Amino acid sequence: INLASPDDALRARSLESFRAELRRCHALDIAYLVSHPGNFIDDRDAGIARNAHAIATALSHEQGRTTLCLETTAGSGTALGSTFTELAALIQALPVSVRDRVAVCVDTCHIYSAGYDIVREFDAVIAEFDRTIGLHRLRVWHLNDSKTPFNSHRDRHELIAEGSLGDPPFRRIMTEPRFAHCVKILETPKLDDATRTDRTMLNRLISYMPG
Repeated sequence: INLASPDDALRARSLESFRAELRRCHALDIAYLVSHPGNFIDDRDAGIARNAHAIATALSHEQGRTTLCLETTAGSGTALGSTFTELAALIQALPVSVRDRVAVCVDTCHIYSAGYDIVREFDAVIAEFDRTIGLHRLRVWHLNDSKTPFNSHRDRHELIAEGSLGDPPFRRIMTEPRFAHCVKILETPKLDDATRTDRTMLNRLISYMPG
């Protein structure tokens, strides 16, 4: 799905698929649909406009309680959504009638790779998010460490506390009262046993919480 594509046929197919995703979410009573903003390919501002138009079209036709969460990206290639300013611009480009149905999913690996230093400047990054987008729009976290260094602009997930982020940002996320309402999802590598690995990661995150 690429709602920002300059190719009319691809964007039309993407919109059809996106609307189908919304219908599935509504049918299953799923609260949040996480989606990457897409790739602009030709011009960034034009890509934001195309994306906003497609989102508005989909939300206006597919009614329900599901909130679209635009996911932060790592800043590689022509992908949109690597800066808070860009996500804010995309949300602002939506008509007021659907804007309240759009929120944000912050991926820890992605924002670190995009240049937001949540290891050394966690509070400053969160404050910038609040100023630019508003913390009320932060509904979902994707919790992933990174295989690559800070500001690498590469999307390479690692096990929690075993990559370049270490455990400090995850401790903050798991203990910050302002994030208690947020859904938190693992997208970490699965190794040889997905269930065992996920259980280890979940227990590690739980261990960061007091009591």
